[in-house]
Amino acid sequence: MPADTASLTFSIKPNANPMPAAERAKLFENLGFGTVFTDHMAVIRWTEGKGWHSAEVTARAPFPIDPASAVLHYAQEIFEGMKAYRTGDGRAVLFRPEQNARRFNESARRMAMPELPEALFLEAVDKLVRQDGDWIPAGEGGSLYLRPFMFANEAFLGVRPARDYIFCVIASPVGPYFKGGAKPVSIWVSEHYSRAAPGGTGAAKCGGNYAASLLAQAEAYKNGCDQVVFLDAAEKRYIEELGGMNVFFVMDDGSVVTPPLGGSILPGITRASIIQLARDAGATVVERPYTFEEWQADAKSGKLKEAFACGTAAVVAAIGTVKFDGGEFKISGGETGPLTEKLRTQLVGIQKGQTNDPHGWVKVIDGI
Repeated sequence: MPADTASLTFSIKPNANPMPAAERAKLFENLGFGTVFTDHMAVIRWTEGKGWHSAEVTARAPFPIDPASAVLHYAQEIFEGMKAYRTGDGRAVLFRPEQNARRFNESARRMAMPELPEALFLEAVDKLVRQDGDWIPAGEGGSLYLRPFMFANEAFLGVRPARDYIFCVIASPVGPYFKGGAKPVSIWVSEHYSRAAPGGTGAAKCGGNYAASLLAQAEAYKNGCDQVVFLDAAEKRYIEELGGMNVFFVMDDGSVVTPPLGGSILPGITRASIIQLARDAGATVVERPYTFEEWQADAKSGKLKEAFACGTAAVVAAIGTVKFDGGEFKISGGETGPLTEKLRTQLVGIQKGQTNDPHGWVKVIDGI
């Protein structure tokens, strides 16, 4: 760890009014996604000339932000999404948290923000989960969603990187991302709006990318679909990713195709895990450009057997129906295909400590 953070320690300031256990248990009976939050948050501040300082776990509360705060005007902001799980034997675990720490800094570099030492990122997550361990739901489909984020907090209206930042981790107990649980989703193909372009911020996990997807997502809802999938910005031909998930295609020869990372697609941690698990199972995984025309033709001919999306929030979701201006088609009869189900079951099993973890992806948080 760099010298400016080597001696940095977290002060722990317990919430004086935590939610009563009975009230928390009542909330757990009907969890949605991202609407309920735990008692605490982890916070670290960065100031030019001082570096990272003032690390603490404290009661979750609003931040006082100046109206001229840089994030409000120039959107210097990044975030991560990760989960803590409760295993069947009661352990609290994280899934590949070091990958989130690494990607967070890749986003920071792209957005001209200070990098947070990976060890400090991981310690902040660890401290918060330890403090709010009782908020990790047990049982099928439940997890504690963790949202590390950083934003520019300097009061300044000039266009340059800010000189003051806040890093924070908040947590939310969640159920399944899609209503109804793990069932095939419907996808709207956006042929008019783009999410990102080469040279842009598509590979960074910043809020602006998601803001750019909202109008297209609204179009998807209007057409009766759960999610939107974007085409490339240059030619409007190549499949890139969904509004918040990567996408895979399973062919009749058993091979798996996924769009290649090229600067406009977020390098998903779930995506990388799926690629590894598919290869472990003997499947050939090909990262190559895949056009919407191919998707339609392969679905019609039967060459395409399955398609699915993946991400931290939804884990793995089969794509059952694809709609677009002028038509629609189904994949795998609108049902979840066997490889999709196998990969989802295996990944969830690893995350929840139910099956063997051959790659050492799961980190146990001792003592909670």
